[in-house]
Amino acid sequence: MRTTARWAATLGLTATAVCGPLTGAATAAPAAPASLYAPSALVLTVGHGNSAATATPERAVTLNCAPTASGTHPAAPDACADLRAAGGDFDALTPKADTMCMKIWNPVVVTAQGVWEGKRVSYERTFANQCVMNAAAGSVFAF
Repeated sequence: MRTTARWAATLGLTATAVCGPLTGAATAAPAAPASLYAPSALVLTVGHGNSAATATPERAVTLNCAPTASGTHPAAPDACADLRAAGGDFDALTPKADTMCMKIWNPVVVTAQGVWEGKRVSYERTFANQCVMNAAAGSVFAF
C-alpha cells in the first residue's frame, strides 16, 4: 500500500507541474492562440515492479514537445523526435535492432501521462528488465 501511495503522489505532483499552467488558460477570456501548435506535455515515470500500481517509483521527468523540446528530460529533443516519428504511439517506438539482453526477470514499469498533440495520453508498459526497456523505448524513457 505504501508504494501505491508513493506512486500516486509522484504522478500527482509531476502532473500538477506539467498541467498546472494549462489550467489558467481555461479561465482566461478567449484570445488569440499563443501558439499554432497543439500542446504536447507529458510526465514520464520509470519504476521497478509488475505494474504501475505495485511498482516502486524511481524517476519522473517532464517532456514538452511543442513548439520546441523542453522539460526536465535530459534528452528532450531526441525523445520528442522519437515520439514524432512514432506518431505519438509509444508502442510504435522503433526498437534498437542491435541490442542483446539477458533473460532476467527484473520488471521495469514505464508510464506516460499528459497530452500529445492536443489528445489525452495515458500509457503504461512493463518490460522484462532495464536492458529490454532501453532497447525498445529508445531515448523516450532514457532518464
